[in-house]
Amino acid sequence: MSIDIKFNIKHGDFSLKLDLAIPANGVTALFGPSGCGKTSLLRAIAGLERHANGYLKVGDKVWQDGQIFIPTHQRPLAYVFQEASLFAHLNVLRNIKYGFQRISKSEHNIKLEQVIELLNIGHLLHHKPHTLSGGERQRVAIARALASSPKLLLMDEPMAALDKKLKQEILPYMQSLHQSLNIPIIYVSHSHDEVAQLADHLVLIDEGKVVATGPIHELFTCLDLPLAHHNDAEALIEATVIAHDHEYGLSYLDFPGGRFTVERKNLTLGHTARLRVAARDVSLTLEHQSNTSILNIFPAIVEEIVAEEQAHVTVRLLIENTAILSRITRKSAAALELHQGKKLYAQAKSVALFS
Repeated sequence: MSIDIKFNIKHGDFSLKLDLAIPANGVTALFGPSGCGKTSLLRAIAGLERHANGYLKVGDKVWQDGQIFIPTHQRPLAYVFQEASLFAHLNVLRNIKYGFQRISKSEHNIKLEQVIELLNIGHLLHHKPHTLSGGERQRVAIARALASSPKLLLMDEPMAALDKKLKQEILPYMQSLHQSLNIPIIYVSHSHDEVAQLADHLVLIDEGKVVATGPIHELFTCLDLPLAHHNDAEALIEATVIAHDHEYGLSYLDFPGGRFTVERKNLTLGHTARLRVAARDVSLTLEHQSNTSILNIFPAIVEEIVAEEQAHVTVRLLIENTAILSRITRKSAAALELHQGKKLYAQAKSVALFS
């Protein structure tokens, strides 16, 4: 099942032309700089903007083509904006029930109690919006959207108005949405960190066109794309928690290329977690080092080398079939005599863990 999208969006001198299919599950991020057309595309998907010759099919249902245009209020979707936009005269519970009462009982696939528990807002139900923090208001706005049991959830930079502390407060709840609910989410953002933590699939947009689309772990390590050449270039790796080391405060996580050792967090055995390995934190060595403080060392093969500025190169490596990046100096690359297919060891000095 997929979501098929074809639009030619024009606003004055700006245009965005695209023809793509994205998965009808998980979180798809529309990612790119401000002004590249992300919100315009989201509004077109919602039916808030109508564009000639547009086409939109969600699963097996056509929402728009040359003859059909289902208006926004008849599309089984929910839209979460940058600002929570709650009804000021209603308390939290009545705000949420507003979304619940929009649809018939036969369409209620999500229970109110489930939404309230998922977003941890049970203690706020009788509060008015003006008494809530920014993060709490946004969680209530998401709850109201989910209460309508949408078949598609659209989110337009829902954390853009929050400071860093509030973003960290709300991110775990955002993560739990697609883990707990089988609703496809299209998420607009220009925040690298948000996308790295939340997205499964990525649509990279720039200068009015789709630059690339695909699984996020593939696009983040593709040397043909700008993401791999930023200062914060990194690889994203899904790994499974297999053991905890209580003596040293560590956790062990397995992935197809081996086992990562990370600082212990409150993770359940068997839980799948996302690891992020920054290119600048990966060093290379021709021999396996034993007298070292680095715990994460893996045999790897050089797949590709691309020059950056004058002093550095980015190396794409394969650990089994898992790709990671290493940013090293040109001098180091020369000393190691790096070339495509060379076998060596990748040392990850630091590994961040998304729970």
